[in-house]
Amino acid sequence: MEAKKKYALLQCAEDTDYVKEAYGGYLKVFMGLLQEEGEEWNVYMAEKGEFPAGSDVDGYDGFVISGSSSDAHGEEEWIKSLVELVRVLDARKKKVLGVCFGHQIIGRALGGKTGRAAKGWDIGVTSINPSSNLSKFFSPLEAPSQLSVIECHRDEVWELPPSVEVLARSDRTEIEMFKFDDHIMGIQGHPEYTKDVLLHLIGRLLDLNLIQREHAENVKKELNEREPDREAWEKLCRGFLKGKLEMNQ
Repeated sequence: MEAKKKYALLQCAEDTDYVKEAYGGYLKVFMGLLQEEGEEWNVYMAEKGEFPAGSDVDGYDGFVISGSSSDAHGEEEWIKSLVELVRVLDARKKKVLGVCFGHQIIGRALGGKTGRAAKGWDIGVTSINPSSNLSKFFSPLEAPSQLSVIECHRDEVWELPPSVEVLARSDRTEIEMFKFDDHIMGIQGHPEYTKDVLLHLIGRLLDLNLIQREHAENVKKELNEREPDREAWEKLCRGFLKGKLEMNQ
């Protein structure tokens, strides 16, 4: 009998009351995108300094690093510990998928540079341009010229070492996706988000005076007109994490 596959979310933000009530927490949000039958999913609250012990790492088939309101270029102890953990996971060739903050943390751990985005906040449904290598992950009839994804960030990966391949760019962000070997992938967007999760976050950003009301209203209007490519992202993210994609094509 095949052993049950086991995955862990390294959660870098607290569950909001809304996400807990609507989804049961961010773990369930990610499981909605990534989980398949017969898998075990656990969560470590990285923001609170909770990480898997070294002896537990090998028991997992893959790890996902979530978004966060913190800066990936920050020097808080938990952030530095997370960077070191990514390096351990890399050394052990563990599958690692980073989303938004997680994407930036991986970039930092691999020797890249992160910081404030040159073009400021990117909030809404963004069209990204996949590289020819990323397009290979889809069949010829399915290969998209663009992929739409929900985004909510004001930081970005500025640069990566030559050994890391950029998989997608957009008009606002030069490094929307990247991969390293066949076991690490970063996505600046939020393939796990639904539009209602984003609307909730826009409200929080407004309450914290991090964005202007006019900006928020424009994003809400655009959200009524555009949809993320949820099915394509589900296929891509599951395929990568479960080793069903040949990343070295």
